[in-house]
Amino acid sequence: MLVVCGPSGVGKTTLLDSLLAAEPDLHFAVSWTTRPAREGEVNGRDYHFVSPRQFAAEAAGGPGVLESAEVHGHHYGTPRREVVPYLLDGRVVVVDIDVQGAAQVRASGLPAAFVMVLPPSLDELERRLRSRESETAETLARRLAAAEAEIAHWPEFDFVIVNDDRARAAADLRAVRQAAAHFVRAGLAPRGWREPPRDPEWTDD
Repeated sequence: MLVVCGPSGVGKTTLLDSLLAAEPDLHFAVSWTTRPAREGEVNGRDYHFVSPRQFAAEAAGGPGVLESAEVHGHHYGTPRREVVPYLLDGRVVVVDIDVQGAAQVRASGLPAAFVMVLPPSLDELERRLRSRESETAETLARRLAAAEAEIAHWPEFDFVIVNDDRARAAADLRAVRQAAAHFVRAGLAPRGWREPPRDPEWTDD
């Protein structure tokens, strides 16, 4: 599994789009969220946009969620059904989550490589966020404060990519993907995850 984290505005989506286009056999685990979709976001591609009731039901029943967090009053999480069956099939799963989620994945014991994408500086991150022209002064300040807190966790990660050059950062992420593949091929997973899934919740039907 390839776990990718980084503050809002750092360019994770662009880097992941490049990686997934180059390697279509990778499985991108689409997270669930209870927040409304933003302009340009597509349900099932960027997130699965669900109601609080749907999110709670997924977390409480069936396979459950691998990681979850509440951010600004909205719930985010990655259902296990989006991850575990693909790992059992020997595929590399890519997840885009925050540092809270990464800590939960790390605690799960599933085989994963953890990568943090950083901006060249907080000033550059602020410039990128302002260029969106979708941030109020309040939301911009909140995002920058959250970014600073998230960046402080970089020593916990296996790999750090500074996104100061898009092509170079994309190449770095592809190299990290190779490291993630080695985790999967080595079978570095808890023994229980290596058994064929028996619960019908895991099936594609």
